[in-house]
Amino acid sequence: MTLPMALVDFVPVVFFLLAAVRLQRDLYNKMSKGAFALFAAGTIVVFTAGLFKATWKLLYALGLCDYVMLNQAFFPMQTTGFVLAAAGIGALLTHRQGRGAVYAAAPVVYESKMIFVTMMVLGVTMLDGGLIAVAAKRRSRTAAALFALSMVLTLGMGYLATKDFDQPSMNWIAECVNVAGEGCFLLAAQLLHKGGLEAPDALG
Repeated sequence: MTLPMALVDFVPVVFFLLAAVRLQRDLYNKMSKGAFALFAAGTIVVFTAGLFKATWKLLYALGLCDYVMLNQAFFPMQTTGFVLAAAGIGALLTHRQGRGAVYAAAPVVYESKMIFVTMMVLGVTMLDGGLIAVAAKRRSRTAAALFALSMVLTLGMGYLATKDFDQPSMNWIAECVNVAGEGCFLLAAQLLHKGGLEAPDALG
């Protein structure tokens, strides 16, 4: 683990945070309290998971400590976050939005990662799929294509996680894929915002 690689890991985390805040602000007046709580909580958890892992890499690269709990928390936290965010977008698209209850969910800890892999795939697919539907309602093909590309790249990170990360080249490939994926996510969110997503009647 090198210092430049550790620093680059913060880039997709920042990209995701900016996109999440943009989407939260634009969708707030269109979602029930419950749906927005799910979406906001999910994106916050995903961001926190990424921040934890990037911080672990930085501490390790600086030779300060190997605080493995920050790394171990990443996968279950990110998975749970994507599922919560996807549930919020799903509620926005499938249920009439009014005042609703705030829902909460807590991850269950398993020894096997298979449950998290399944949840991760479903969560990412549902979240980006829902945002593609939002982009379609706004007739923004570019934003829809960027969300689709972000989904493919994010799921591709799961595939890369099965490879040998003892090789520096694999780490750099994963970093580039991650940056590209979150960059597409941020650009799509910005395009929707510029296209008027923040308007109360933007989704009809």
